[in-house]
Amino acid sequence: MSSSSTGLVMAYKTFVSILPSWAQNFVGIFLLVLVIFVYALIIWHGYRFIAKKNILGLNLNKYNKSNHPFFVKIIAALFYFLEYLIISPIIIFISFMVFTILIIFLNEGLEVGVILLISAAIIGAIRLASYYKEDLSKELAKFLPFTMLAVSVLNPGSVFSFEKILGQLNEIPDFLTQITSYLLFIIALEIVLRFFDFIFSLLGLEEDEKDKEEE
Repeated sequence: MSSSSTGLVMAYKTFVSILPSWAQNFVGIFLLVLVIFVYALIIWHGYRFIAKKNILGLNLNKYNKSNHPFFVKIIAALFYFLEYLIISPIIIFISFMVFTILIIFLNEGLEVGVILLISAAIIGAIRLASYYKEDLSKELAKFLPFTMLAVSVLNPGSVFSFEKILGQLNEIPDFLTQITSYLLFIIALEIVLRFFDFIFSLLGLEEDEKDKEEE
């Protein structure tokens, strides 16, 4: 743990130790409530975002002003690559890191490497489901995080350990190689999913599926 984190932990412990027992309980409950609220708030606002097939919906192609058929296609391809294969994976990766931090706040005894693996697997499953059915991906994006929250709340003594949380957050940079591999995995997954989505749209399978759902 870094010296700044150690100092922060010591200051917290010193502050709590001078309080009467009832005030210490109050601080502990307040921190627990705050962690649960922030976690639920992030999941509630974030699950719709990460569960969409087209996360950003920027439609960069609307800025394609070329009149030449060849350049129209080239520019459209570049915009498609930029939005769906560069920007979207980065946004998904940021979501992965946020979810990792949330798990750190709620986990009991899990190593940082294991937490990173769990986060990457969950984000990957949500993204995969979004290309099949967005309703399924939304359920996954809600169900898994809130289930973890429920399990953690049943063992409240392990939910908020200030020293443990700071220690694990400081360990994240040590897993840079693992984090980089997960970033590459997320990019590769989006590329593969986009490729098959493009093929299905060319074959008209996507439209057929939508028609069946409407019927």
